[in-house]
Amino acid sequence: MFPNTPSQSTIDLTKRSRVAPRNNVLRNTYWLLALSMIPTVLGAYIGVSFNLMAGIGGLGFLAFMLVAFGFIFAIEKFKDSAVGLGLLLAFTFVMGLMLTPLLQHTLGYGNGGTLIMTAFGGTACVFAVMASIATTTKRDFSGMGSWLMAGVIVLILAGIANIFLQMSVLSIVISIMAIGIFSAFILFDVQRIVNGGETNYITATLSIYLDVYNIFTSLLRLLGIAGGSDD
Repeated sequence: MFPNTPSQSTIDLTKRSRVAPRNNVLRNTYWLLALSMIPTVLGAYIGVSFNLMAGIGGLGFLAFMLVAFGFIFAIEKFKDSAVGLGLLLAFTFVMGLMLTPLLQHTLGYGNGGTLIMTAFGGTACVFAVMASIATTTKRDFSGMGSWLMAGVIVLILAGIANIFLQMSVLSIVISIMAIGIFSAFILFDVQRIVNGGETNYITATLSIYLDVYNIFTSLLRLLGIAGGSDD
């Protein structure tokens, strides 16, 4: 007799008690991610309809980026309250506004609407595949974090440089790299939730939203370069 040895039923119950909160975080993250698309679409619609970003130059874009980073800082500060939720939704509205120049450029093509829907569908497929891998595989992706952050820094520096250089080849390279890096980030971010490394669904949603946003914009740029038609 080993009275201090836990029974199998106790072990199973302990495992379920650990898994349930993680599943709740993941479920809440997916719901909030879906909800965040509403202000994003609204912001993009208002921006395109009223031409709010007309004439914005490189410095204006950098100012918008500073506003976005300010939102990210504030969301993290208030992530445990309703204020954080409101800031997140406001942030996604601003990010929708930031889509205006890219959407207007794409809509200038004869097949612009098709390109946007193709980019949206492609982004959804990438997210579905990466999230499925992250939730089913036993492989540990936690070691990718530092490498992915280094890749993001390179992308930011290259993107800022290209605002002034305006090199189409560099734009293509940046877009391809961004799709690869942020696709890997979905693996990393979703698995952190699954493994219990991230327990706040507002922070989790912010991370995955940025992954999806960057994949969509990069894919849309590539589609515009490769498949844009003036007919």
